[in-house]
Amino acid sequence: MSSAKPSLELLRSLTDEHVLRALMARRRLTRAEVAALTGISKPTISEAFRRLEDAGVVVDTGERSQGRGRAGSYYTLTPACGAALVVSITPRGVVAETVDAFGDVTGTAEVALDGGVGGVTRAVTDAVASVAPVAPVAPVAPVAPVAPVAPLRLATVSVADPVDRATGRLVHLPDSPFLVGDLDPASLLGETVDGPVLVDNDVNWAARAEQASGAAGPTGGRHDFVYLYLDEGLGCAVVADGDVRRGHSGLAGEIAHLVTSGPGGRAMPLTEVFARLGLRRAGSTAIDVERVRSADQVTLAALGAAVCGVLAAAVALSDPEVVVVGGAWGGEAAFVEELSRQAAQLPRAVPVVPAGLGLRPQLAGARSVGLERLRDVIVDQAREPRTS
Repeated sequence: MSSAKPSLELLRSLTDEHVLRALMARRRLTRAEVAALTGISKPTISEAFRRLEDAGVVVDTGERSQGRGRAGSYYTLTPACGAALVVSITPRGVVAETVDAFGDVTGTAEVALDGGVGGVTRAVTDAVASVAPVAPVAPVAPVAPVAPVAPLRLATVSVADPVDRATGRLVHLPDSPFLVGDLDPASLLGETVDGPVLVDNDVNWAARAEQASGAAGPTGGRHDFVYLYLDEGLGCAVVADGDVRRGHSGLAGEIAHLVTSGPGGRAMPLTEVFARLGLRRAGSTAIDVERVRSADQVTLAALGAAVCGVLAAAVALSDPEVVVVGGAWGGEAAFVEELSRQAAQLPRAVPVVPAGLGLRPQLAGARSVGLERLRDVIVDQAREPRTS
């Protein structure tokens, strides 16, 4: 075993990270409070604050602690730490948010889609422009200083389409109901953010959101589960050992063309089952959610059998501890009950539970990862002035 001691520079970096993580979690703290939280000595914490102030990462708020003893100065993160851009692209429209290092949504905009690739590009551009920071105009006379702009450090993007893992571009698959063309979100947002643009499909983001919901959520803190998303489109995410498995090209979980049991027990792709049952929207391969919700018990049983066939394959290949079902109709109590009943008869029965997050789970997932990545970027960039 090596007896080498960590360098002084490494120890300083670790102390600085402790300070930043504490401020991110608590918003504002005195040096004494950070020392108490981290167990690091007050002189060492004071030196860390000095370095971080010099780096422009933390600032004295001007507030002082109250109570007995010597008053302490409250510190917080500076606007220069920046924010994460979060974008969700669905058939209904585009939502853009900015999220700061405290996890607060500091700006939000929603733009409806008017169809076509150009419409999606315009909607994304307009929504992002509404929340992206704009540099203030410097005053002519030397009066009040110009407030700094919080830069966008990175972006996380959710799209209701398959995503190529290597490029982040959208992928065309047969019968895909929401394909928005050869959209390249990373290139589209490259001029807006300072750092990386992480693009993934909405089902993977939704699965991450369910996982992040913790032990109180439907996954119960489990690290191995399958997430079925049944809405106007069909999708599946496999979470194994705590990670969403995206596959070689990013297309893991594309279940629409998985062969299953259709009406009358006839084998057919899952997407074809909805066509045979008259549950598609006119002139589209998109599923008519309202028709599914109002389906009779015979139709519901047929859907349960079809989805159960997909479920059997997912269970055989990924060995999940639980199956979470979400989406506009997938999470409905009547369907979950029917699917649970049929899944209980499988050779390898797995509990089936409804998703815990209802409205826009994909946005919640992208926001959660965006926040995590933003905090990492701030910590990394705080080291740069001392290592350059």
